[in-house]
Amino acid sequence: MEFSQGLISAAYILAALLFIFSLSGLSKQQTAETGNWYGIVGMSIALIATIADPRVDNVWIILVTMLIGAAIGLKLAKKVEMTQMPELVAILHSFVGLAAVLVGFNSYFEMDHSAMANITITASQQMATNIHLVEVFLGVFIGAVTFTGSIVAFAKLRGIINSAALMLPHRHKLNLAAGVISFILMVLFVQQGGGDNLLYLMALIAFVFGWHLVASIGGADMPVVVSMLNSYSGWAAAAAGFMLNNDLLIVTGALVGSSGAILSYIMCKAMNRSFISVIAGGFGTDVVIDTDTDYGDHVEINAEAVADMLNGAKSVIITPGYGMAVAQAQYPVYEMTQALKAKGIDVRFAIHPVAGRLPGHMNVLLAEAKVPYDIVLGMEEINEDFAETDVVLVIGANDTVNPAAAEDPTSPIAGMPVLEVWHAKNVVVFKRSMAAGYAGVQNPLFFKDNTQMLFGDAKDSVEEIFKAL
Repeated sequence: MEFSQGLISAAYILAALLFIFSLSGLSKQQTAETGNWYGIVGMSIALIATIADPRVDNVWIILVTMLIGAAIGLKLAKKVEMTQMPELVAILHSFVGLAAVLVGFNSYFEMDHSAMANITITASQQMATNIHLVEVFLGVFIGAVTFTGSIVAFAKLRGIINSAALMLPHRHKLNLAAGVISFILMVLFVQQGGGDNLLYLMALIAFVFGWHLVASIGGADMPVVVSMLNSYSGWAAAAAGFMLNNDLLIVTGALVGSSGAILSYIMCKAMNRSFISVIAGGFGTDVVIDTDTDYGDHVEINAEAVADMLNGAKSVIITPGYGMAVAQAQYPVYEMTQALKAKGIDVRFAIHPVAGRLPGHMNVLLAEAKVPYDIVLGMEEINEDFAETDVVLVIGANDTVNPAAAEDPTSPIAGMPVLEVWHAKNVVVFKRSMAAGYAGVQNPLFFKDNTQMLFGDAKDSVEEIFKAL
């Protein structure tokens, strides 16, 4: 028994190390595949060690359940498009939250409260009981918030519900009241040594709180929301680890929770937003579509003219956005890139930290199309080079290249660092129409003297340019 437990502990340590190596590998495109394999091997070791634990009963039920879940997950993962990846991640977060809620209730009901009420316990035993009750309460609370919040995020990304922010009167006061009431319930829950009704009431409040927290955030801010939900799901898993007395689950949950929080903080800095306001559910709710300002007239261009412009260029920067993902234009973009490079033209890609609907969304799309990693650069690496660039192709990006962020202090996105493409000699914007971006803000870039609009499906437009080249 001791040998088995020691072996399992060693397996957990090895799995935790592999998870850390996985996160490290995923931080760079060149090592992302290796990082994935570290994570796969680490999770395999963790699962085998958990099933082999002598304390685990009904192993066959667990194995059958895992097989069913794996079959469903494999089928869904094969079907999902890269444009749907953010919503898939969101719905997976909801499962983690629901699991934490169920583990919390199960852990609470396993305690024999009636027996404890009839015996005298020591101070240390009382302390241990109180700590466990706090673990249960927080585990259910965090899990419930993550569950409903993730479902709302999934529904907004999927287009099932309106992506606009829900503007209830006194919404911030409602969020504060939910937090205060939940804290009071936790104090009563611990003082009374439990209480079914208190736990049920808190769970109900947490479910509504999670729903409202994400519903009150606008759809344009979903990349940050998904990242924060990722963090919440990690803390929910860590809470479940405490309740199950599973060290690996605690470590893994802490890794996911902290890395998600750090990523969210980085993204908030990239959008010039307050990290606290994201947690409070008040992020990006004051966006108003500007319909009054007269920016002048835009200038249209066709694919053949763009090809001529590219042929005469020495340097080209391509700035992709969610529109490229929707059109599946990354493959013809790669072919066009190869054709330009064959002509001796310097071609690079500029990626904004929140381009797409998920952190790293554009990087994954370009890697999928075999675009070399060394020509895909982040905003801070390439922003100063636009002034010396002959042509910039903005393919499906909008808010991340909006000069209003730098030039209009009254804009809802004022102060947000953006790709300063307007400094280039020529800018070609690929769009289906002149509609405002996902943030609901008009883009003055479209009306600048050095900007021309190429309307139509991005994939078709790039293919036409490639043929003309």
